Amino acid sequence: MINFNKFYKLFNIISLVLVIASILLLFFKGLNFGVDFKGGTLIELRTNDKQVNITTLRDSFNNMNLGDVNIKKFGNDDDYLIKIEKKDTTNNLIETIKKDLSLSIGDTFSFRRVENVGPKVSSELLKSGIVAIALSLAAMLFYIWIRFEWQFSLGAILALFHDVIITLGLFSLFNLEINLSIVAAVLTIVGYSMNDTVVIFDRVRENLRKFSDIKINELTNTSINETLSRTIITSVTTLLALVSIYLFGGEILKGFSLAMIMGVVFGTYSSIYIANPILVKLKVSQKTILKEDNE
Repeated sequence: MINFNKFYKLFNIISLVLVIASILLLFFKGLNFGVDFKGGTLIELRTNDKQVNITTLRDSFNNMNLGDVNIKKFGNDDDYLIKIEKKDTTNNLIETIKKDLSLSIGDTFSFRRVENVGPKVSSELLKSGIVAIALSLAAMLFYIWIRFEWQFSLGAILALFHDVIITLGLFSLFNLEINLSIVAAVLTIVGYSMNDTVVIFDRVRENLRKFSDIKINELTNTSINETLSRTIITSVTTLLALVSIYLFGGEILKGFSLAMIMGVVFGTYSSIYIANPILVKLKVSQKTILKEDNE
């Protein structure tokens, strides 16, 4: 049996440092919002020239003075997804881009799709993303509040906060783009983290009913070990799928899969070293469970 208790203090300090650092990064540096949230022009380009690559396209677009330009491979090797900060407000931008590209790489390309995201739409998308995350958190916490005692709810809340904040902090640190797929990843992280925590909490509460003479720190350690095989198997199989998507899914899926990888790792970690230490600190006992059952 692994003694997780002896690592509680060390990992709690590490988590506290990471959370504080993430909050400071989000406050002072902020997030790198993509076209979905900032607005701009989205172009799906296909080229027939094998000599054309991301580098040559980036050089061509940089010479056009269009502001921030993000270029990724999309689908086939000949397809590229180009996100431009500048908005096509005059309907002449696309024609100008086509003309300049023809001069730099020749007439070997075509625009398969062009979308313009205005400031009003982008701001609405940002608000919708924030509301979606807030509502999912509220729903999860409401479920935990009903399903378990308040001490368990507090542990789950802190674990969720820990996972989401550190994931966003890393995105801020490395200036990774935040788009709608990342919002979807954050929502999935919330669900995954909650699922891991609930499995261990269920075993803790079950053991509290069975054993009255075991201290809470020993009981939580026993409960974690009893569910450890399930936690490892679930996390490893999920990570294998996500790493495969990150490596072979193309540039368009890298942000989503990276956020998910972070979330699975932090979710597994927090269910052991964030949620359960809260129960120890609050000195949860059999009386806590029996009192709630009687009510």
